Amino acid sequence: MSDPDVSTLLPIVAVVPAAGVGSRMRSAFPKQYLTIAGKTILEHSIAALLCHAEVARVIVSISPDDGYFNDLPLANDPRIQVVFGGAQRADSVFAGLKAATDAAWVLVHDAARPCLHQEDLSQLLALRHTSKVGGILAAPVRDTMKRAEAAGCAIAHTVDREALWHALTPQFFPRELLMMCLERALNEGANVTDEASALEYCGYHPLLVSGRSDNIKVTRPEDFALAEFYLSQRT
Repeated sequence: MSDPDVSTLLPIVAVVPAAGVGSRMRSAFPKQYLTIAGKTILEHSIAALLCHAEVARVIVSISPDDGYFNDLPLANDPRIQVVFGGAQRADSVFAGLKAATDAAWVLVHDAARPCLHQEDLSQLLALRHTSKVGGILAAPVRDTMKRAEAAGCAIAHTVDREALWHALTPQFFPRELLMMCLERALNEGANVTDEASALEYCGYHPLLVSGRSDNIKVTRPEDFALAEFYLSQRT
């Protein structure tokens, strides 16, 4: 019998980039600190991670100017570590990865994605037993997709949705691989919109793990009411 892969025995650490200001929410403070059912969106997002038995701890990347996090009850949770993030999401993720020194695999989850289901998370975490690259939660595109003309006011053509997916989070990768790809992509000025895009830039092909479409990111005011509804349906 072959020896077990040591990387599967090490703790899984989650990184939550939470240094953004959420300007599209038109709120007086960052969207992750808006409250749903008595808890901030950030608290819901982190709780969904810590509820899973395989997630050992969460590293939260906040802005150096953050004046809200330390007032939350979770600031005193020993499973949570705080680091300072940067101007861009990738900088905040990288700061979290540097602090996750005890992890072979890391999750990265949006601070404003509070509706993650445990079944989806379990499916994603199972990748560490079958993949060397990792993957992301994603949902197949259901709507007809249009590409706009350069001016953005008229349809150029319809895009075939057959192989299109909405990228969700968490995203789950070997820590060293993600750090290497993020560092290279940032140094070379690549457009890094999520963690998977950094791996893609370096020639890797992360897997797509089908997840629930109600795992929404609260970005605009109308998303807030939808997230509130989804969370109210939990038992």
